[in-house]
Amino acid sequence: MRHIVALDVGTTTLRCHILDECAITIATAVDKVELLYPKPSYVEIDPDQLWNAILKVIKDAVQASKIDVKTIACFGISTQRGSCITWNLDTGKHYHRFITWKDLRADSMVREWNSSLTMKSLRLGSHFLYTLTRNRRYRAGSGLKLMNTQMTLRLAWALNHVPGLKEAAESGKAVFGGVDSWLLYKLTGKHISDVSSASATGLYDPFSMCWASWLMNIIKIPPSMFPQVVDTAGKFGDTPVDIFGVPVPITCCMADQAASLFGSGCFQAGDIKVTMGTGTFLDVNTGKQAHASITGLYPLVAWKIGDELAYMVEGSSNDNGTLIEWTKSLGIIQDPSEMSSLASSVDDSDGIYFVPAFSGLQAPINDQSAATGLLGLKPTSGKAHIVRSILESLVFRIVLLYDTVCAETRKSYSSIRVDGGVSLNDFMLQLLADMTGLVVERPANTEMAILGVSFLSGLQCGIWHDKEELRKLKCSGSLFEPNKIRNKEYQPIINRWKKAVERFRNWY
Repeated sequence: MRHIVALDVGTTTLRCHILDECAITIATAVDKVELLYPKPSYVEIDPDQLWNAILKVIKDAVQASKIDVKTIACFGISTQRGSCITWNLDTGKHYHRFITWKDLRADSMVREWNSSLTMKSLRLGSHFLYTLTRNRRYRAGSGLKLMNTQMTLRLAWALNHVPGLKEAAESGKAVFGGVDSWLLYKLTGKHISDVSSASATGLYDPFSMCWASWLMNIIKIPPSMFPQVVDTAGKFGDTPVDIFGVPVPITCCMADQAASLFGSGCFQAGDIKVTMGTGTFLDVNTGKQAHASITGLYPLVAWKIGDELAYMVEGSSNDNGTLIEWTKSLGIIQDPSEMSSLASSVDDSDGIYFVPAFSGLQAPINDQSAATGLLGLKPTSGKAHIVRSILESLVFRIVLLYDTVCAETRKSYSSIRVDGGVSLNDFMLQLLADMTGLVVERPANTEMAILGVSFLSGLQCGIWHDKEELRKLKCSGSLFEPNKIRNKEYQPIINRWKKAVERFRNWY
């Protein structure tokens, strides 16, 4: 019996699973990622603390499994995207802590650049070129906007504010990367990044499949800082002996949402999944073609394995699990598991509308200055009504993303596969089915990122041979069938919610 070690480095949680040849988890270990808030709008991770936590969670999982380490065939890694760090390539010493994707220190730079003559000229020029050539790359460029969740301007901020970094970068000593690139460096000594993680940085062009040199020149980021981009699955190198007791080949490293897409079995163009974790991520497999969006949906590389190249398009809402944790911190609930039954205990939200915008409102609204708020509170409003309005708002955000995907791709879909901790909420999944008119599928195991890197790692090292074999390994879970009557009842509710959103736009 051979085993796979799968590590998922999330924004708030670390998970390591040991899986057997039937893709069954035989042991797991979990730890928290410690987020640091040194200043308002700053959200960081200490790399030394993260490294120690990763080592601990790996060793705890192996110890709990009681397996012979010589049976470990391969190691797969899934990581959060958008969090960046710089370090000295020779010494490995970092110049600053991870600046996470939730960090807003570069927000003023984002706004200045997006309204600058340079960016306006780029968008206008791209529109003109698209009109002439109908090249999808230029269509995407016509709506190009820099975002806080991308690394681009946070890296530029670091080059301008971290002492000694700019000089080190210009001399070729300092490099940068995401959690994936930094972790692979720690494990193998190589400065590399898989294509799914690279495509989520904001600095990689998925249409030409290379780093965007034109953007490097505009933002003034030395090209020597960039990692080499490699396939999602392959020979990344072996782990140091002191981690497992034996060297273990790393055969997969990919971005968490791409891993989730693969783990959900979304292998074909048109397959759609929604991850409901710290944030909400709606991803659609677009096959061999990158999607060119004009509403803020993001074209990404899902995976590249030799000659196989799959793209996906993503829409996100950055506040999901964070809002549920906030509700708990206020004492409205004691545990997230009670929210579904609490919301179902009342017939409606009593006219309360909640706007989930702690991190602004992403596509298709695209307003980083929006505020979070409640509208319609009255003396009859109780705890259950407030909870229901919060859960409804999170579903409404997914519905906006889904409607945008339908409009832009001009395709119809039959089902949505869901994963992530928040997907355990039955109220939300039933409402999602009702609002989209699609069957919502929740697997028995909602850790799809773990399963995705396990599948790809196992394929790479010969435990499994093709995707058809992987489909047979999936454990069925729950199905939520759409209710057409409820869909009609909710149309005036979501329309009034959209009016509430307008009240909280452009607040800051």
